[in-house]
Amino acid sequence: MNSPHKKTTNNNNSTESKSRTKKPSRVKDPRATDHSIQVRGARVHNLKNVDVDLPRDALVVFTGISGSGKSSLAFGTLFAESQRRYLDSVSPYARRLIDQVDEPDVDAIEGLPPAVALQQQRGTPSVRSSVGSVTTISNGLRMLYSRAGEYPADQEMLYADAFSPNTPDGACPTCSGIGRVFEVTEKLLVPDDSKTIRERAIAAWPPAWQGKNLSRILVTLGYDIDTPWKSLPKETRNWILFTDETPTVPVYPEYSIEQVRVAIENDEKPNYMGTFSSAKRFILHSFATTQSPLTKKRVSQFMQISVCPECHGKKLKKESLSVKFAGLDIGELSQLTLTEVALKLQNAANKNPANDTVNREKAIVAQRIASDILSRVEALTMLGLGYLSLERTTPTLSPGELQRLRLATQIRSQLFGVVYVLDEPSAGLHPADTRALLSALDELIASGNSVFVVEHDVSVIRHADWIVDVGPDAGTHGGEVIYNGPVEGLREVKNSHTGQYLFTTDAKVKHTQREPTAWLKLAGVERNNLYGLDVDFPLGVMTTVTGVSGSGKSSLVSQAMVELIYESLGQKQIVEAPTGEADLLEQELETPTGGQIVSGMEHVKRLVTVDQKAIGRTPRSNLATYTGLFDHVRKLFAATPEAKARRYNVGRFSFNTVKGRCPNCEGLGFVMVELLFLPSVYSPCQVCHGQRYNDKTLEITYRDKNIAEVLDLTVETAYEFFAEEPAILRALNALLQVGLGYLRLGQPATELSGGEAQRIKLATELQRTQRGDTLYVLDEPTTGLHPADVSMLMSQLSGLVDAGNTVIMVEHDMQVASNSDWVIDIGPGAGDEGGLIVAQGSPEEVACSEISKTAPFLLAECNS
Repeated sequence: MNSPHKKTTNNNNSTESKSRTKKPSRVKDPRATDHSIQVRGARVHNLKNVDVDLPRDALVVFTGISGSGKSSLAFGTLFAESQRRYLDSVSPYARRLIDQVDEPDVDAIEGLPPAVALQQQRGTPSVRSSVGSVTTISNGLRMLYSRAGEYPADQEMLYADAFSPNTPDGACPTCSGIGRVFEVTEKLLVPDDSKTIRERAIAAWPPAWQGKNLSRILVTLGYDIDTPWKSLPKETRNWILFTDETPTVPVYPEYSIEQVRVAIENDEKPNYMGTFSSAKRFILHSFATTQSPLTKKRVSQFMQISVCPECHGKKLKKESLSVKFAGLDIGELSQLTLTEVALKLQNAANKNPANDTVNREKAIVAQRIASDILSRVEALTMLGLGYLSLERTTPTLSPGELQRLRLATQIRSQLFGVVYVLDEPSAGLHPADTRALLSALDELIASGNSVFVVEHDVSVIRHADWIVDVGPDAGTHGGEVIYNGPVEGLREVKNSHTGQYLFTTDAKVKHTQREPTAWLKLAGVERNNLYGLDVDFPLGVMTTVTGVSGSGKSSLVSQAMVELIYESLGQKQIVEAPTGEADLLEQELETPTGGQIVSGMEHVKRLVTVDQKAIGRTPRSNLATYTGLFDHVRKLFAATPEAKARRYNVGRFSFNTVKGRCPNCEGLGFVMVELLFLPSVYSPCQVCHGQRYNDKTLEITYRDKNIAEVLDLTVETAYEFFAEEPAILRALNALLQVGLGYLRLGQPATELSGGEAQRIKLATELQRTQRGDTLYVLDEPTTGLHPADVSMLMSQLSGLVDAGNTVIMVEHDMQVASNSDWVIDIGPGAGDEGGLIVAQGSPEEVACSEISKTAPFLLAECNS
């Protein structure tokens, strides 16, 4: 199958070469102390007493392979010290309201300005946090509707608060400003109406004793619990399921209704007093208050979400929605994409009212507010976010999208003399969008600020004024600054992994293309911005799906295709239990998938999706437990002569069991000390000194190491330690192959990045025996990866394909796309301007496309 768009020469590549022309240097000599930041003796994490001088008023990029220590220097040292100094000047009362980072282990830092960190962490997910609120555009819109909106003839002017769903003045009373209502229906609460209440017809009620207790209370209240549910009167069923009443009554277990009545008449002492709770009240209350993920998961299956019948999802009171601007109420305007909002506001923003204009004062207000909003919207569209709507909630955004929203807001703030510290701002960005990002960073520097960026993207590194290359390798083999200076100087540093890729990527990739063994054909795919799309995926090869951010790549691959394949295999997709209102709403907001698989499923026996979700939510989940290698390690300890003599079984060597763990910290290794005006301090447990186990368990050793010391080994050192244990070596080897040799076996899941979590999942899969006919689906697997690690990852994925499997991934990395067998480019733009196949074929064929935004960046020669 050939690309529909070909030509003999690819003039698009000239645009890339233009972006590589060297710009005038902004750097003043960092040895001049009035223009530099001097770091002395930095020892955060794996940093080895680092001394480094950095220029101010410049773009400084921190590079190095994953785990080398660059984030420890940029965030753990520089930003942490800047925040510590700022907080020293803040009152203790105000300090406790700020999310504080740990104090860095560093001897001295001189010349450090105030710092602002723009990280990819999203904080606590909230359904009330949206694109509009994060960027403050919603504030401007509320003012616009309040002061310049078109009101119905009989309505008084409303204050700006009345246009906010987060205030009592504005929120829809039915849904409390969420736009959706949580509902529990009789069908959900009672799935089998042929059962009686005694037979647990009300499945939503809690199991075990509490469920029995509620049944006994009903007996006291005079309700029949032995008649099939469907035979009970409607009024009775409604009261039991939906009442808000909570009567407290005497309970006599095992008594019939008549016996209870007699007992009450005779003042017989009850076993206890019980309080009734309807099924609906129990479900909603449990979901809102429980801290148990298991309970959350259980009760969420009895809830359904629907659009609020009162405000129709617009979140506001009727009075607020009756006010219009540009023919739309504020709810309708918030549902538009940012690009569409800009078009709607252009007229008002660009029209200077004449002196004789009717309501001239109102027109002036409209013009000024609209132009302010427009400039904010343009800052976002410049960063490639024009496809987002103002009402899009932040839990549904990718970390990269959220970071760019914050960046656009900072550009508008026009601060001066600040150090901005960014964490991989190019993550999730197509190369075409990266240019706009670089322009935004240049704008911050032109305003008199410094920009420090932790980054792997070669185009961002090339754009830097100054490079700090940390390494040479990861973990204990890293933590040193191997180069500190202008970009060109890195060419001479032979042990720099970054240098090897920075000055060689102009060379075109020579790739031997595999031929597909079959095709998986999808027809009429409907999902988000995909409307009736027909697409053929080659099997037995490696395919990369490319396109600008928001073009529909993930909608096609990670959502629609995955769902259709699971359905065809007769399997249910495993969906994590919602842990809060935000999770539940996010799941519900997912649009249903349309379309079907036409042919090719006979060649797919198994589907494996490898995403970037965390491998666990608590420190009790770690690298060793997730990959399964800890089971083998514990068996080795249980098999030692000393353990056998003491009758210690495998469970004894788990830090989650009472027998083995430290009683003081309960196996966590640390205790939390709450300080009223300062951040809570997590300190190593005084009893076990962070080792998690009790003394008796730690007395057992295997090859002179106890279980805590083994968990403290890195994957790399553990590979040597367990040289004679094939089952453990298989897991460790897989982790080494995906570049995770620097992680500790006991590294808590909460300390891992999304990219690390994804590679751990991939390694867990790699250690399994390959049987062929498996389809692997990955969503941006190179996030957080240095080009050297990308090469390692690609060789592992190629191994999967060579074993008779198929790999399909969504990716922005041109190193990956150019080394794939097949490329499907989605676009041409984002949102409603995307959702089409722009070009497809080998990388060489797609490189010939004149309309593909990916073609100019492919490291493949057009072969037309």
